[in-house]
Amino acid sequence: MRVTLAQTSPRLNRSNLDTICEIIEEFKNSSDLIVFCELSLNGYLLQDKLYEDAWDTHELARLESLSKDIDIVVGAAIKDAETFRNSALYFSNGKLLSQHNKVHLPNYGMFEEARYFKAGEIFESFVSKFGKTSMLVCEDLWHQSVHHDLIEEDPDLIIALVASPVRGFSNDGLDIEDKWYSIIKTVASECSAGVIFVNRVGFEDGLGFWGASCIVDRSGDIIHKLPRYKIITKTFEILG
Repeated sequence: MRVTLAQTSPRLNRSNLDTICEIIEEFKNSSDLIVFCELSLNGYLLQDKLYEDAWDTHELARLESLSKDIDIVVGAAIKDAETFRNSALYFSNGKLLSQHNKVHLPNYGMFEEARYFKAGEIFESFVSKFGKTSMLVCEDLWHQSVHHDLIEEDPDLIIALVASPVRGFSNDGLDIEDKWYSIIKTVASECSAGVIFVNRVGFEDGLGFWGASCIVDRSGDIIHKLPRYKIITKTFEILG
């Protein structure tokens, strides 16, 4: 299984779709699955731009078409009737195979997602080419109830789309990175599942994002990792 981690720096406009499609075109013949970060189609600090820039899923036909050659996971602000969702979308075989709407919307400190998005309600798995698969978006993974849901689902693969700002510098690195890695290693071990963790980089309105996207095996060991702060897309071969 060849997995491509796309550690990008999304802009706060709809041009991200063009960038994402260009990246997919470059990797579609040398990879089986490509994963982008949370809100990779929109940028994170949308605020009122959400009303202009959110996507209807039918506007993403280019991703459907590209998924005939490679499975694609992107994060997007999605219009859902009169509301908006912070969603992870999985495209495969020319169609949207699954959509997970972020359940736990942070609304503290620098975060105000609950002001703009409507929370999802459920966690569920679906069958992809790589077995039973679960998707989560960022804050979802910080809740113990979600870990219980994942254990019940018993997935083979967990995909986490993240937009985590830099917080907590220490002599050893970043406190937030250590916390995240502890969470995803625990989840991988609890579920005996591989975890693909993709975090964004770049800056938005004073917030910096740290990247360091990675792949964790079923034992909870990080087997592949991208550097902090760098825009980079790289493919890794992993065992099933």
